[in-house]
Amino acid sequence: MIVFGKNPVREALSSETTIEKLLVEKGNYDAGINALISKAKDKGVFISFVNKAFLDKTAECSHHQGVIAITSEFDYCEVSDILELAKSKNESLLIVLLDGITDPHNLGAIMRSAECFGAHGIVIPRHRAVGVNGTVLKVSAGAAEHILVAKVTNINDTIRELKKLNVWVYATDFDGESLFRTKLDGDVALVIGNEGEGIKRLTKELCDATITIPQFGKISSLNASVATGVVLYECARQRKNS
Repeated sequence: MIVFGKNPVREALSSETTIEKLLVEKGNYDAGINALISKAKDKGVFISFVNKAFLDKTAECSHHQGVIAITSEFDYCEVSDILELAKSKNESLLIVLLDGITDPHNLGAIMRSAECFGAHGIVIPRHRAVGVNGTVLKVSAGAAEHILVAKVTNINDTIRELKKLNVWVYATDFDGESLFRTKLDGDVALVIGNEGEGIKRLTKELCDATITIPQFGKISSLNASVATGVVLYECARQRKNS
């Protein structure tokens, strides 16, 4: 797996992630790059200086900022690990279930919001959804190193298990109770739907309730990652004030 961009690489070097190699653009030695080179040397990471064309090809884009870390595959966790994290911190559970997000930019942005607003983890389906890849890591801006992500075969089964543990599961859709009139400071799971089709019918029916973000403009919907950020912020606000 590749991690590219100064901030994501810095976070990878600061974490327990196993880094096989650091690729640095020849001649691109500004203060930020030099700091990454120094950090990589301290950790004993092999450093290779290559031309920009090689970096472009490796990252499959040109906005790598002159540095790429080659890491081991992303370390997914179990849903039980997310539950245990909340328990160990003596906090009410806040978990995000993604029902078929396919855009890596959305997944990366959701990971960033989840980490910023105190979610304990994210659950993604094993099939017909994007996994954590280099683009996701880049967009997450380092959050991927600090947020737990579980990959499951069936999101609906996960919802059923969470409900058995008295976790209140909310679908996010257009026909629900206002987000700002919903109590979100207990054990909560948020279900976010696919970018185009939203939440699947059976999945929505399994949820305890549906919440909606009030909107006042002419555009009738929000991007999946933006909507997730808004809902997570409201969760964080309520928890801080409870």
